[in-house]
Amino acid sequence: MSSMVVLGIIVALIAYVVFVYNGLVQLRQKVNQAFADIDVQLKLRHDLIPNLIETVKGYAAHEKSTFDAVIKARNAAMSAQGTAQVAQAENMLTGALRGLIALAEAYPDLKANTNFLQLQTELSDIENKIAAARRFFNNAVQEFNTSIEQLPAALFAGALGFKHRDFFDLGETRPQLEQAPSVKF
Repeated sequence: MSSMVVLGIIVALIAYVVFVYNGLVQLRQKVNQAFADIDVQLKLRHDLIPNLIETVKGYAAHEKSTFDAVIKARNAAMSAQGTAQVAQAENMLTGALRGLIALAEAYPDLKANTNFLQLQTELSDIENKIAAARRFFNNAVQEFNTSIEQLPAALFAGALGFKHRDFFDLGETRPQLEQAPSVKF
């Protein structure tokens, strides 16, 4: 009789570990999916940048240093790996893009160009989608990290390969990036 009780406890414990493990796997997949959503939006932004640069070049060809900074930041962002490196590279790209968009203020013909205005609107839309995807990702990371740190999962989460995930942090540029991009017509 006592061996049946011990066996029952062992089976219940194994079933509980499997239940917790499956919950953690589900949360890890949610984090991975959320990062993939960010990645899709970032790729759209990366694809839009060459068109934006070409449009601006037509009006401000002598602003080579601005174009080079955007191209360099785009290349770094496209090759970045891991949440922290991607976040840092994208923050640099956002700063470079702000410089490119600011050129429109100095060139009234560019500011009135319909192609530039359309690209600027698309960029603003993509930036808003990136911000929403980043919020969803950070929420998923918070849920995942909390789950692996809470008892009883904390007792065996590390042994099962669940590691703390990084947030998609804005870092030092947070104040500038928290402002919604503006599109002026």
